[in-house]
Amino acid sequence: MRTGTIGRGLGLATALAALLTAVFMAPASAGRAAPDQAPAAARAAAPAAFTHPGVLVSRPQLDFVRAKVQAGAQPWKGAYDQMMASKYASLGRTAKPRAVVECGSYSNPNYGCTDEREDAIAAYTLSLAWYITQDSRYAVKAVEIMDAWSAVIKDHTNSNAPLQTGWAGSSWPRAAEIIKYTYTGWPNAGRFATMLRTVYLPKVINGSNSNGNWELSMTEAAIGISVFLEDRTSYDKAVAKFRGRVPAYIYVTADGALPKTAPGSGLDTRDKVINYWQGQSTFMDGLAQETCRDLTHTGYGLSAISHIAETSRIQGQDLYPEVADRLRHALGLHAKYQLGTAVPSSLCGGSLKDSLGPVTEVGFNALHNRMGIAMTNTQTLTEQQRPAGSNNLFVAWETLTHADNPN
Repeated sequence: MRTGTIGRGLGLATALAALLTAVFMAPASAGRAAPDQAPAAARAAAPAAFTHPGVLVSRPQLDFVRAKVQAGAQPWKGAYDQMMASKYASLGRTAKPRAVVECGSYSNPNYGCTDEREDAIAAYTLSLAWYITQDSRYAVKAVEIMDAWSAVIKDHTNSNAPLQTGWAGSSWPRAAEIIKYTYTGWPNAGRFATMLRTVYLPKVINGSNSNGNWELSMTEAAIGISVFLEDRTSYDKAVAKFRGRVPAYIYVTADGALPKTAPGSGLDTRDKVINYWQGQSTFMDGLAQETCRDLTHTGYGLSAISHIAETSRIQGQDLYPEVADRLRHALGLHAKYQLGTAVPSSLCGGSLKDSLGPVTEVGFNALHNRMGIAMTNTQTLTEQQRPAGSNNLFVAWETLTHADNPN
């Protein structure tokens, strides 16, 4: 007994000494969490119990929207009217599923690509229409579209297959979550889940080392699908991808002389990094990896970041604090120049192309309204663009769902 006591005492002393050494030898900055780090407990990703509906929109958010629309309040009523007037809300829609969706670069070839994306957006649109109106015809039509695809599709092929799967795979679980958990007439929900698990998830779960908007859209699909499937392993893997990709997509000055790189990217020299950042060699807070490509593709990336963080927040593990500094700077930088501020020669040679698209509502609501971050340029652009419609790829009706939504 005595020997054991002494041994344990020595062991404790050794452990204490090691701990003190670690503390005093650590860099001075070690006591502060880096912008992209969170305490270990917070970094456990998947929730113990998933929240449904819980992909991009929650039941409290939907209830808020429904009440605002019923009261005729703006901007929600105008956004609702816009949605209901769109082709995506049509009760006469006929789904166009196919077994193999083949998508090449720049949509060449386009065998089912547009049809799939638009049917997925339609299913989501109809599910929103169902919840807001409680008119079961909209739910029936959403189910019809989802059933049509789950009965047929087997694969995505050609060079844009990962991105196509990410885009459509982002919209499908939003629709499926609302219908499964707020409507009682979907006997083929299990077949739809099998479709997501076997056709979509394998294409998106391992990410991509292509341009950042690809991997972010793929990760958004993986997160949403994981929620619907209640697949904790895939959810954790997708969150890990997100945490590796966001710091490699948006630069902040704390990163140092060069942007961070995503795990496995192979960007191991300055020249490779600058080439990957579209030739941009001057870095500033909020610059995105695709800024100098065009604002539209950048908007895809920022939108996916916002969507993933929003879903994580609904699921009880809020990723916004981890990405807030990057996302607020990125939204603000691009909004400023889209609003007309002269572009300096140090930024993309003094010229920026295109526009962000209808992608700012979710991030702005989270960062400004919930977290209290001042975002003057983003607010101006967001309010100018209302009601935000659809980009016909994976973004739809976010003024309706997220403008000033406190839930």
